[in-house]
Amino acid sequence: MTIGFIGGGNMAKAMIGGIVSKGVARTEEIIVSGPRDHVTDVYKVRFTTDNAETAAASDVLFLSVKPQMYEAVIAGIKDSVKEGAVIVTIAPGKSLGWLREQFGRELPMVRTMPNTPAMVGAGMTAVCLNEFVTEEQKETVLEIIGSFGKAEIIPEKLMDVVPAVSGSSPAYVYILIEAMADAAVADGMPRAQAYRFAAQAVLGSAQMVLESGLHPGALKDMVCSPAGTTIQAVRMLEKNGFRSAVIEAMLACTEKSRQL
Repeated sequence: MTIGFIGGGNMAKAMIGGIVSKGVARTEEIIVSGPRDHVTDVYKVRFTTDNAETAAASDVLFLSVKPQMYEAVIAGIKDSVKEGAVIVTIAPGKSLGWLREQFGRELPMVRTMPNTPAMVGAGMTAVCLNEFVTEEQKETVLEIIGSFGKAEIIPEKLMDVVPAVSGSSPAYVYILIEAMADAAVADGMPRAQAYRFAAQAVLGSAQMVLESGLHPGALKDMVCSPAGTTIQAVRMLEKNGFRSAVIEAMLACTEKSRQL
């Protein structure tokens, strides 16, 4: 099996890193087209500047370019994609119906939305499939995606929600960590140490949600002792619209995704 990547940016690097480290494919079974850069130097995968060459060689082909490049890239490769190859996209706003129109033929297609924590093997990727994807192809794609994090199949109607809840949300979390660290620095903690404390608290809290099976509200209540410090902090967050700000940000993100 040959896995191809058109585009060698950060997401392609994260995917290739996971694929290689988990032994899903050997480096000689991976081909990347685009400008020669870090990804080809580090992982020693096959490299070409010809997108059509990558398309012709690939059994699973990832289109890992910016959304605005999709139409031009597809126009240049659609006649080179071999029969039975699976097309995997990572761009928001490009529906399975739109992709089928661009390729002009019936191909197995998988629409995905990963996020940047894939770069450390902790990604969250939404997956939806068209009707031409076989069970074997589905399992192959899920194995590839699973090499750099978690993956869940969802109906396509929910794909515009995914950027808000996982694709873009690392940015919200980074702002939270930065703000927590700034406050700790204001109270005298060295900045590097403050980032470690804040980041580890977020990481541990996320693990508690995933592993305990408890509702996030129940976990919050466990920390909020009567007349304690935490409930005072929660009171101030609610007073300043913390929860509402997060919800409104996510709704704006989803709306933008629908417009792409």
